[in-house]
Amino acid sequence: MSGPSFAIGIAGGTGAGKTTVARTVAETVGEAVTLITLDNYYKDRSQLTFEEREEINYDHPDAFEWDLLREQLDALLTGQSIEMPQYDFELHNRTDERVTVEPSDIIILEGILALHDEAIREMLDLRVYVMTDADVRILRRIERDVVERGRDLEGVIDQYLETVKPMHEQFVAPTKKQADVIIPEGANRVALDLLIEKIQSELSDDSQRPDDADRERSVADQSMD
Repeated sequence: MSGPSFAIGIAGGTGAGKTTVARTVAETVGEAVTLITLDNYYKDRSQLTFEEREEINYDHPDAFEWDLLREQLDALLTGQSIEMPQYDFELHNRTDERVTVEPSDIIILEGILALHDEAIREMLDLRVYVMTDADVRILRRIERDVVERGRDLEGVIDQYLETVKPMHEQFVAPTKKQADVIIPEGANRVALDLLIEKIQSELSDDSQRPDDADRERSVADQSMD
């Protein structure tokens, strides 16, 4: 690392294209990039049966272990490595595996609620919200969950109607107001190019980048239940 990390948060509804945006940024900016996926910070539910875990509302903010995410994001931004948890979507639970993640010039936090937590928002240098039509998002969600995660179609549709859609309206969509940049139509190429240009401009402007002393804050003091 040549200096303090530049932190980017990318939020948006399920199937909006957040991961595509994050990967495009990572492949294009020409800097070392660390990608943190919010999904890996779902709470450990080992004490519950598989059937009980299936009933959890995974689109509610309470499904995530925010304290751990704050602690680990803060560690990366102050030049420390972390042991990031891993999540298994078929088991609806964390695995025993941990992945060592090293700090880098750019840290990207990507997830539906990446802009939800105030303490985390304050750690971010750039906040991005990806907007995509709801019909497109549900089709992408169905394809991902059925094809990639082995779930049945009826279960995916039921989950979308019962929890995903209402949680999007209540918790995800409002975080658009917290964004510095809004990308319409998912991975819109023109908008992506403008975003990458903005990131490169920010990186080249040392006067706008905080030093390590500014990064060091008491995460515990900012913890939220």
